[in-house]
Amino acid sequence: MDRYEYIAVCHFGMEAPLKREIQDLGYEITLSQDGRICFVGGADALPRANIFLRTAERILLKVGEFDATTYEELFTGTRAIPWEEYLPENARFWVTKVATVKSALFSPRDIQSIMKKAMVERMKDTYHREVFMEDGDDYPVRVFLYKDKVMVGIDSSGESLHKRGYRRLNNQAPIAENLAAGLIMLTPWKGDRILVDPFCGSGTFPIEAAMMAAHIAPGMNREFTAEKWEHLFPRKLWYDAGDEANDLIIDDVDTDIQGYDIDDSCVAICRENAKEAGVDHLIHFQRRDVKDLSHPKKYGFIITNPPYGERLMKDGELSSLYRTLGERYKALDSWSMYVITAYEKAEYDIGHKADKNRKIYNGMIKTYYYQYMGPKPPRRDAVPGREDNRHCG
Repeated sequence: MDRYEYIAVCHFGMEAPLKREIQDLGYEITLSQDGRICFVGGADALPRANIFLRTAERILLKVGEFDATTYEELFTGTRAIPWEEYLPENARFWVTKVATVKSALFSPRDIQSIMKKAMVERMKDTYHREVFMEDGDDYPVRVFLYKDKVMVGIDSSGESLHKRGYRRLNNQAPIAENLAAGLIMLTPWKGDRILVDPFCGSGTFPIEAAMMAAHIAPGMNREFTAEKWEHLFPRKLWYDAGDEANDLIIDDVDTDIQGYDIDDSCVAICRENAKEAGVDHLIHFQRRDVKDLSHPKKYGFIITNPPYGERLMKDGELSSLYRTLGERYKALDSWSMYVITAYEKAEYDIGHKADKNRKIYNGMIKTYYYQYMGPKPPRRDAVPGREDNRHCG
């Protein structure tokens, strides 16, 4: 098969940066829905998407789509999918996840059971046997029901793509790597600009930023379930994607990326994680209280995930912390600030209404991404004394 359709799954609110990433890889978007983007490409698109996409949760090989308002229609639609084109006779296959929204069918357990039976019946017709040992490679199936339309895909990623392989150590409430990458992409920050995270925790924002600056693909140092699907995606495609990723790395890029935390143990965790990611030489981590946040240069970025109520601080402590963050931001010259938090009084305590905010789901927690946009720096070829004061987009 020369062309496949794929489903890239993401956090709610991360659809826009994921679409841009997919298009930057050269693939055509066919559908955009909350939490997933469908696109088409050749067989090489699957390893490239898994290795290069920073904001995706996982990549599915789309195998079917049909309408179903009854379990009989669900069975018939599932059985009509040409499973034999994807699953070898000894495949281990199961419906691992069901998501249903605004659909007549809403019981994940029943949907999983009926679809598994339909898959087995189709396999019986193809392989002319009654029992399948299922002792081969894994083919986990994921299903989305939206307004009675059933979309079916086989998960090629295995562990979620946010697991880059570098974060061996965590603090209490780390932000997911792919969410951090997406939040950075929602800002105008580029690798030659200043970035400071004053609540760096496990170091995720600085590490993801450094990987972007050095063009290090997020999936270079991990494995994927589909690497074993050699009848569909030959091993050479994975080697080619890995070689492409290696060729793009710029290891000696000049950066000004800093991470601060008040906890010495967090700073040690950050340094170890950055070393695992291969970007420790691109980031300066330091024990520093937010009240001491300062920088002599202009046009920098604060991108951060401060503590909030879900992270074991009392309201009075939170109010003081966000006031201090607002004061230190105000003292910086021509900076921008981007804050993801579930703390409802964040804008009030920061002391300034955000230019924009965006609702983002961090796991099951509804958060807001407050965007304080500083002025753009002058163009390098601009006439001295003339400065472009338009806000960053």
